[in-house]
Amino acid sequence: MTLEAWREAGLLVSHEATPEEIADLLAVAETDLRDAAIAGLSPERKLGCAYGAMLSAARAALHAAGHRVPKSTSHHHYTIQSLRYTVGLTPPIILRIEALQKKRNAADYVRVGDVADALAEEARALAAGVVARVRQWIVANHPELFGEG
Repeated sequence: MTLEAWREAGLLVSHEATPEEIADLLAVAETDLRDAAIAGLSPERKLGCAYGAMLSAARAALHAAGHRVPKSTSHHHYTIQSLRYTVGLTPPIILRIEALQKKRNAADYVRVGDVADALAEEARALAAGVVARVRQWIVANHPELFGEG
């Protein structure tokens, strides 16, 4: 499967990104990363911020690659999955991000108290790596879209 095959299947639509859009998405990711490190936040909020950073970075990479997920589709799922085809994340890393998303969803919608500080820190570290990898990929593959955001 490729991003082009996803587009042909209606899972993605074409998208022409701008440098400003990419800079904004990366700025959101960086803000989420900073927030995930705030000492006074609960582990649940830290996890949510870390996941948000990865989602914004994934969206930046997908948009830079010329695609976006339509709102009517499972946009979080396909946006995260697209990291395999944009920046080359391995399936085990994608599975780890999806596991963190499930924990985040449970903390947001079901119950608190199930997220340990260590898990929140693991998520923040993973998110920092994903954001850095996306930034490097955009610079290397789409320098025309890389702004000084």
